[in-house]
Amino acid sequence: MDLKIYDTARREKVAFEPRTPDQVGMYVCGPTVYDKIHIGNARPLVIFDVLSRLLRSLYSDVTYVRNITDVEDKINARAKERGISIRELTETTAALFQENARDLGCLDPDIEPRATDHIPEMLDHIAKLIEKGHAYALDDGHVLFHVPSWSDYGKFARKDRDEQVTGARVEVASYKKDPADFVLWKPSDSETPGWESPWGFGRPGWHIECSAMSAKHLGADFDIHGGGIDLVFPHHQNEVAQSCCVHDEAERHDRFARYWMHNGYLMSEGEKMSKSLGNFYTVAELLEEFPGEALRLVLLKTHYRQPLDFTKDKCREAKAELDGLYRLVQEMADTPESAAPDDFRAALMDDLNTPLALAKLHEQASALNKGSGDAGAFRASCALLGLAAQDPEAWFKGGASDDDGAEIDALVEERSAAKKAKDFATADRIRDELKARGIVLEDKPGGMTEWRKA
Repeated sequence: MDLKIYDTARREKVAFEPRTPDQVGMYVCGPTVYDKIHIGNARPLVIFDVLSRLLRSLYSDVTYVRNITDVEDKINARAKERGISIRELTETTAALFQENARDLGCLDPDIEPRATDHIPEMLDHIAKLIEKGHAYALDDGHVLFHVPSWSDYGKFARKDRDEQVTGARVEVASYKKDPADFVLWKPSDSETPGWESPWGFGRPGWHIECSAMSAKHLGADFDIHGGGIDLVFPHHQNEVAQSCCVHDEAERHDRFARYWMHNGYLMSEGEKMSKSLGNFYTVAELLEEFPGEALRLVLLKTHYRQPLDFTKDKCREAKAELDGLYRLVQEMADTPESAAPDDFRAALMDDLNTPLALAKLHEQASALNKGSGDAGAFRASCALLGLAAQDPEAWFKGGASDDDGAEIDALVEERSAAKKAKDFATADRIRDELKARGIVLEDKPGGMTEWRKA
């Protein structure tokens, strides 16, 4: 059974073959840490987490790199706006991002490089591009990549000359040799982060950061590069250009990464996310209302390359769906994982078809509810999707704090005592009080009562 993925560069689904047998390197563009991540940012986190899990089930040596951009003009502007240091902003925001990613059920990447730790590699890349005639330095401290120096520019993103200029989101400045040229290095003043360089005190452009970090940790020729569809142009096109031009042909592949994967756009409540429309959701805000795993399930129910309409109603439905999965996990707590069924794996192997994989997972759940099926295979299938991974008791208690949990336990015991004393008025009052707080009670045979959050 071959893994097939849709390669953006070739615009077709192809069989995946790692560059080195049984060894895979994957680089995914992470966040620019100037603010809380929103649910759209969460989509690639979840998608490429599932891909990394699948790859680890297929190959013995997988290196997953997900970077953090901690030097960028948006960061400078936000720190100034909030009246705090750039370091304070990036450290706080990066820590929240990592916490949110774990809340979504994402495993930590193997390597999480920060741009500010890779300035020497960026300077080396820029110097080589100048030496090879693909970049030029200006007296004011700017260094730019000269787009016409590489005849294949635009081929990756399939952008013609006019589209390269109008869609590049770069300043068409008089100092450029060509309007499409983009910044590799720019001067910094005393209030802006900067490093000494052969071209003066300055800081890197955004695009050069990922080229330097991926080469540092995966080499000039690696397997998979991922990110959102919005990054195809200009960011990934510029990465391809820089990396293909800085490395000799013998060192790198003609597309820089051998396979490119991009997840589709995300809408919110049927429209583009916008604070003015009231449908702009940060992950941190959503986690106050829903478990992270419910957000994860919503993101997996649509194929990663298709547009996704995220709604709160879907989160509520996902929570109820997960309750059913966790009940099964609770019932078979002593069953170890075995191997996921072939039809389930086949769905993931076909360009990460998570909607079909979820349908197969529910078929397994249905069989188990009817007294048949393979509990170990079910647990293995859940693990590949990163679902039902918590302790079931903790899941049903909805992350209640120790103090809240102790208080609820005490009320449940008080109700049980009232029932034994035939004080049904007190027992009913406690049940109603807990119900109003979103706590559901389940009376079990033998007089035991369990509680969970609705």
